[in-house]
Amino acid sequence: MEMEEHSLALKVMRLTRPTLTSPLPITCESKDLPGNLFNNALQQDPTSVEGVETLCCGQFLLLPQSPVNIYLGETFSSYICVFSETQQVVKNIQVKVDLQTSAQKLSLSSNPPIPELVPDDTINIIIHHEVKEIGMHILVCEVSYNNVMGLSATFRKFFKIQVLKPLEVKTKFYNAENDDVYLEAQVENITMGPIYLEKVDLDASQSYNVTSLNYTTDGENIFGPSMLVNPQSICQFLYCLTPNEDVKTLRESPNIGKLDIVWRSNLGEKGRLQTSQLSRMGPECGDIRLLLKELPNFVVLEEPFVMKCELINNCERAVELMLYFENVKGIAWCGISGKKLEPLAPKSKKILEFKAVPLIPGLTTISGITLTDTFLKKSYSCDPLGQVFAVIDDHKLCKS
Repeated sequence: MEMEEHSLALKVMRLTRPTLTSPLPITCESKDLPGNLFNNALQQDPTSVEGVETLCCGQFLLLPQSPVNIYLGETFSSYICVFSETQQVVKNIQVKVDLQTSAQKLSLSSNPPIPELVPDDTINIIIHHEVKEIGMHILVCEVSYNNVMGLSATFRKFFKIQVLKPLEVKTKFYNAENDDVYLEAQVENITMGPIYLEKVDLDASQSYNVTSLNYTTDGENIFGPSMLVNPQSICQFLYCLTPNEDVKTLRESPNIGKLDIVWRSNLGEKGRLQTSQLSRMGPECGDIRLLLKELPNFVVLEEPFVMKCELINNCERAVELMLYFENVKGIAWCGISGKKLEPLAPKSKKILEFKAVPLIPGLTTISGITLTDTFLKKSYSCDPLGQVFAVIDDHKLCKS
């Protein structure tokens, strides 16, 4: 069966920017075997500078010599040209451009029919598409028209596009005692060239308020004026997420948010990548929790100090608790041990104040508080609550 000859032809070209290249001078002495062969080649090289051919003086723009990789998050641009291969008028031309991925088929261009195309004239289409999937993409270009006989004719052309992964993102979660969550994000450049990270932000879920720890107190980026990441290099970012709801909701909603990354290539081409929803396993809270809220950094030796703690009831029932103190090394508690606290409603919290006396100088760990549920006869140890530094009063030393 003979192939049908069409009156129109189609050309598709990928629109890419040039790359930067440096000359590579290779030379030798005249008494060596190559003689002046290398030196003559350097003098004829268009990237060399006359008189200093053996020196690398800057970089030059090089047009793409082979298909250029396209990475996830970049914008794919292509120029499509339809032209006539006959000297007669072709009528009712329609060009349709689709992009077929492994998951879906996207329509990039579907222009209304063009009444006629005269010889030496062209139909030019430029498409732009932000790539959001990894893997093989197929660009499908379909041209339909009426030939000189008035009959309908259609032909298609297929172009394969391989989309690669530009960045490797790894995350780690650290749970603080006060329900704060610290997120460490490692962003690795796995492309073939350097990239500039324009933005790396954490779009937190509604359950958290996010604070970026990647800036100094003056508001300057800790990485300096530019975040340039070379191939196979890694940048680390840190974020603090503070919950704005109760503990129950946080355990039922482990979603943290998404990382939004914007970068540019060495010639300014923009790319954007958004990770999938980040989630964490919430810490086991227990039925009763006692969290430190206020504690002075320095206290005076053998003088009482006050600390505030938050008592949280995670149960679905009201609890009655007994408070017990135990004097440990370096700390003497001021208060009645075995005191019965007021009932605490389900899913509620309240502030408790404690008074203690430091007995030894230096850094001391605060512990020795135990809570007992009078209904279940279950005890909850609240050790350790924090640390305090005891100093000696200078006036006492002078008197002694």
